[in-house]
Amino acid sequence: MISITEKTLQDLQFPTVLETISAGCNTDIGKEKALQITPFRDKETLMQSLMQTSEYVSSFENNNAIPNHGFDAITHEIKFLAIEDSFLEVGSFRKIANLSATTNVLLNFLKKFDDYYPNLNARASRVELTKDIITHIDAIVDKYGEIKDNASPALLSIRQNMNLVRGKVNQSFGVALTQYNGLGYLDDIKESFVQNRRVLAVLAMYRRKVKGSILGSSKTGSIAYIEPEATLKYSRELANLEYEEKEEITRILKNLSNIIRPYLPLLIEYQDFLSDIDVVAGKAKYANRINGILPAITEERRLFFREAYHPILYLNNKQKNEVTHPQTIELKQENRIIVISGPNAGGKTISLKTVGLLQLMLQSGILIPVHERSETFLFDRILTDIGDNQSIENHLSTYSYRLKNMNYFLKKCNKKTMFLIDEFGTGSDPELGGALAEIFLEEFYHREAFGIITTHYSNLKILANELPFATNANMMFDEKSLEPMYKLALGQAGSSFTFEVAQKNGIPFGLINRAKKKIEVGKVRFDKTIATLQKERSKLEKTSLNLKEEETRAREESKKMENINTRIQQKLESYQELYDSNQKIIYIGQKIDDIAEKYFNNKNKKELIGEFLKIVEIENSKRKKATPKETKAITEKKKEVIAEVQVKVEEIRKEKKEKKLKPVIEKPKPILKVGDRVRMLDGRSVGSIDSIEKNKATVNYGIFTSKVSLDELEFVEAGKK
Repeated sequence: MISITEKTLQDLQFPTVLETISAGCNTDIGKEKALQITPFRDKETLMQSLMQTSEYVSSFENNNAIPNHGFDAITHEIKFLAIEDSFLEVGSFRKIANLSATTNVLLNFLKKFDDYYPNLNARASRVELTKDIITHIDAIVDKYGEIKDNASPALLSIRQNMNLVRGKVNQSFGVALTQYNGLGYLDDIKESFVQNRRVLAVLAMYRRKVKGSILGSSKTGSIAYIEPEATLKYSRELANLEYEEKEEITRILKNLSNIIRPYLPLLIEYQDFLSDIDVVAGKAKYANRINGILPAITEERRLFFREAYHPILYLNNKQKNEVTHPQTIELKQENRIIVISGPNAGGKTISLKTVGLLQLMLQSGILIPVHERSETFLFDRILTDIGDNQSIENHLSTYSYRLKNMNYFLKKCNKKTMFLIDEFGTGSDPELGGALAEIFLEEFYHREAFGIITTHYSNLKILANELPFATNANMMFDEKSLEPMYKLALGQAGSSFTFEVAQKNGIPFGLINRAKKKIEVGKVRFDKTIATLQKERSKLEKTSLNLKEEETRAREESKKMENINTRIQQKLESYQELYDSNQKIIYIGQKIDDIAEKYFNNKNKKELIGEFLKIVEIENSKRKKATPKETKAITEKKKEVIAEVQVKVEEIRKEKKEKKLKPVIEKPKPILKVGDRVRMLDGRSVGSIDSIEKNKATVNYGIFTSKVSLDELEFVEAGKK
């Protein structure tokens, strides 16, 4: 049975997630329910909740959007209906009718679109659909929340009489107003209302001359408000009718309350159903904001979160337009404990909290921001020890509190447990605390629990390296700037970069060297080796990334070359077919030419026809009879090939023509003079010019001399042959 403590929820900031979900709910009851979400205790109910949320998320993208599920809470009305002989006010019945109508619309919709929302419809199918509540209320109350005139025969009669009496009141008042206004007894305002009754505004000096009842006066006393005597009788009659109306309305409301009272359990169910849907909608809106999905839930003991985001950090960074770095973490039977090391502010705690919070959210029916190929199984317990938990109330130090927590871990830890411990072993002497932490880690390991811990202790890093089913991990840092890269690398312990970070922050080099002498040489060498390995790993990752990019480009180029080769091969085949066809035509033409020559010599028509028929029969024997469709295709193909060839020929001709037209720019020949070394343009022997006469030069080759035209000579630089 799944059981997760309140401490775990607080350590992993689960209430912050619930507050965001609650803000996305439409109703007050839905908001309250969202804040009370806790991990489910059984897998079946959990899967139903996850599937319901997933279905609601899909409604944002399809054309069958889920109808409005908002409602006014009827908690007050439910309490009153539970009391015998009590009755509701007219406005409460309108709220109940609206609640019932909203529920009916939603139930009908989910039933109609069961293929799209099977799990939501399964929840809806447990609720009874009835229009009786709406029918009963609509017969009495109108859409504005007022009692209808025909709610009962008695009320109809009373209201008809009231209308008649009001007419008489107005008529008698109008007569009195005209009479006393003509006598000049009234003030400029002439009339007013006092105690919801129509009165004359009589000047104080004439108040005794106006017959009627004085109901009040102005603040200055200059005006007396008098209801005329003729109107008084009708006003009393109207007051009696209003009392009768009120009594009849009370009787009607009591009767309606008694009719609706048997539906009390159904109304409670309606409100519960709509508030549940509101919570599902809130979770779906939250999933939409963080790109949450439902990963595979397996029976195999494996947790694989690929490209996982911490949802709280993701939303905060999104608001600030900052980047959030995803993490990929895997825990399985052969690798069930990860020890994360590295400098502070590198993201160790965030990585640990990401795994814990996402697992907690998933087991509470909330979709999580991971890659769709992620998967996990359900843990019975998630144990956490994160942050400084010094207990002032219990007078416990941080270390005492952590030891008490470890004792609880040892009692509850088993193969269905995931433990998350931040800064394992801190709070005591490093040597002693580290040794005790090492024993705890061995115990958790032998109980086959899954877990992630963060630490700076070297002995825990060494232990993780020695245990077959545990592994080291580190938060990567840039080897040059020593800035965190917020990327988790499995398989290698991380250096704390203590001295490197100190040097980067301006601590004098001399002080750092003195600090190094204070501690064991082996520990410094060990930490330095880890730091070097981390730097090498970072370089290798960059090289690997570059190689992947090069490989991708090479593949793209290879594909392009393959496409070009394919096109060239197709064209070559087309040209070959055209060449074969032309050769065949030439061959037949030669045969016919031979027959024509024979006929020219012997004029034998019979022999001519026989030879011609023989050629035709030989060629026809090679042919296959093609269908009209194939014939048309062959013709079209030939036309295409011929057209391509013509285009190519034209291009070649055009190129040749352009080359001919393009003037050849010759380099200017040097002016030859006596003594220059020269040779013939088409020769190899080099000589020197003895003399130049007109356009001819006498060239001395040593053994002999020769007279040559200057145009046939070229200058040879000294040292060249």
